[in-house]
Amino acid sequence: MDRVKVFVKGGKGGNGIVSFRREKYVPRGGPDGGDGGDGGDVIFVASAEKNTLIDLSYRPHLYAANGSHGQGKNKQGRSGRSLTVQVPVGTVIKDENGTMLADLPRRGIKVVAARGGRGGRGNARFVTSQRRAPDFAEKGEPGEERTLILELKLLADVGLVGFPNAGKSTLLSRISAAKPKIAPFPFTTLVPQLGVVYLGEERSFVVADLPGIIEGAHRGAGLGHQFLKHIERTGVLLYLIDMAGTEGRDPYEDYSALRKELGLYHQELLNKPAILAANKMDLPSAKENLKKFRDRIKNTSLFPISAVTGEGIESLLEELYKCVQERKALPEEELTDSIIFLPPVAARPLHIQVAGKVYLVSGDAVEKAAYQADFKSSEGLRRFQKIIESLGVEEELIRMGIQEGDIVRIGDLEFTYSL
Repeated sequence: MDRVKVFVKGGKGGNGIVSFRREKYVPRGGPDGGDGGDGGDVIFVASAEKNTLIDLSYRPHLYAANGSHGQGKNKQGRSGRSLTVQVPVGTVIKDENGTMLADLPRRGIKVVAARGGRGGRGNARFVTSQRRAPDFAEKGEPGEERTLILELKLLADVGLVGFPNAGKSTLLSRISAAKPKIAPFPFTTLVPQLGVVYLGEERSFVVADLPGIIEGAHRGAGLGHQFLKHIERTGVLLYLIDMAGTEGRDPYEDYSALRKELGLYHQELLNKPAILAANKMDLPSAKENLKKFRDRIKNTSLFPISAVTGEGIESLLEELYKCVQERKALPEEELTDSIIFLPPVAARPLHIQVAGKVYLVSGDAVEKAAYQADFKSSEGLRRFQKIIESLGVEEELIRMGIQEGDIVRIGDLEFTYSL
């Protein structure tokens, strides 16, 4: 899983309350309703402890906690707990249209994906010189909600290094759910392919199948620069050698040429942890070539495998996982704890649709006013009517020919229009 779609929703703000101070021997009581607490946020944080998005594929709906309601004696409600979700370093956050909203290239970066709603104001907040005892309060705002697409950039734990037709795509398709193109001709893989290897018990790592390397790649031959720039971002190298020597190739010369090209491009690539896999052991000539290869390669981990039959792959994956974990245990670069706020969801403008004698009113501002209004109070109702008037709703309804007795529907609320 290197791409998931998630729905995030911030917590609802707590309601403000209507309360009046009534205590024996305390003169001049008055409104003391407290405000509701703010809703929690949904926050993504880049973590080195995660290397796949597979957890989110099982939990695609993410909700932060709601704020608590206010209390008497001007006590404000408790704010809702934010939901913090760990994602792998290198995660990219996009909207449903594919527009990139945030990038998390380093550990510690936080992205506030959905803000919680503001808590509603209690009646104590509406006291004025002319309104000494308001009997209404606000409800809390709903939290922000949106659908996001999370993708892993090519920050792989393991990079497959090999000549064209060495069997990299076949191996990736066997050890992961990735479905790269597989064909018996060079450069079948033209763009990097990512696959997640899942070993169970929350053990997983990311493997990258990169375009095949050829001699002269460090000068840009073939897909050389594209390959080598991507291989820099992987943690462990898996050299995949065609041990059967198909196409008349010599396995040892292939291995030497691969290391030479990596070193000529960037010497540091030779210092990365590396494992050797002798592929195509199901072919007749592979065993004889393996003996000759072992004589020339000593003190190096070598795993005979067959990407077609699955021979030896289980022990190879365990060794790769071990190397990935050892690398993550090393001290990291300077951490970044910056916070990124995603741009607010685009506000929906006022829109009125007529269906017979029913006028369907929509728009963020008017729906928010209806959601927060206190209709149990006559003062609260008058305040709502003023807000509706200021938003131009009544003027638009009259322009569209509304008559007395017609129905006005705003969200889940329904009203009868009267002059």
